[in-house]
Amino acid sequence: MTKLRNKERYAKGFIPRLNEEEFKAKFNEGEMIFVSDMGDLFGEFIPSEWIVKVIEHIRKFPRTYFLFLTKNPGRYAEFLDIMPSNAILGATIETNKDNLYVENKISRAPLPSVRIRAMIDLEWDKKFVSIEPVLDFDLEIFTEQLTKIAPLMIYIGYDNYNNRLPEPPLSKVLALIDELSEGPIMVVRKTLRPAWFEGLAAYMEGSSCRERGLSSGSKRKSAD
Repeated sequence: MTKLRNKERYAKGFIPRLNEEEFKAKFNEGEMIFVSDMGDLFGEFIPSEWIVKVIEHIRKFPRTYFLFLTKNPGRYAEFLDIMPSNAILGATIETNKDNLYVENKISRAPLPSVRIRAMIDLEWDKKFVSIEPVLDFDLEIFTEQLTKIAPLMIYIGYDNYNNRLPEPPLSKVLALIDELSEGPIMVVRKTLRPAWFEGLAAYMEGSSCRERGLSSGSKRKSAD
């Protein structure tokens, strides 16, 4: 974060702005571009005209894939009529438990249940879910909900910043991955480790998982 604050773009802090210089960018066939990776383009605080301008720009590159990620997926519906088919519409959904989210004051984003319903109802053939940082969840319920969303891909991983979040035990996360991997969904394993409250046995299990390649990073090209 300190390095980012030293950049001219973030000199005034992390406040929403439309970066006009980005509209000069050209993209290659087959590339995957993570749009607005440092912000939430579909947050309620973003003017609709900004979103329209971004969508109009990416329409110029029909052979490039553009990944959107938001905690407010209900807003996608406003722009489906102009959204190009090469857009991948994603949502961050860390848990299915609204009470956990509220009690721990995770964020001011729409509740997980609202995001889940919005993604289930979203009529789009290229959907994506990020379960990162993963929070405790109901295994059967969450598995069923994610399956109903029918995303092409799911990222799942633990918090990287030692925030002592209400995490699930590693065994539960691995069970979720196993359940989801039985279907057509591609599950990408990000940071997998024992929950912060787990003991040595869980740590050893997590180390074994990493040795088997269950923990991996994924480089993504991005534009904001």
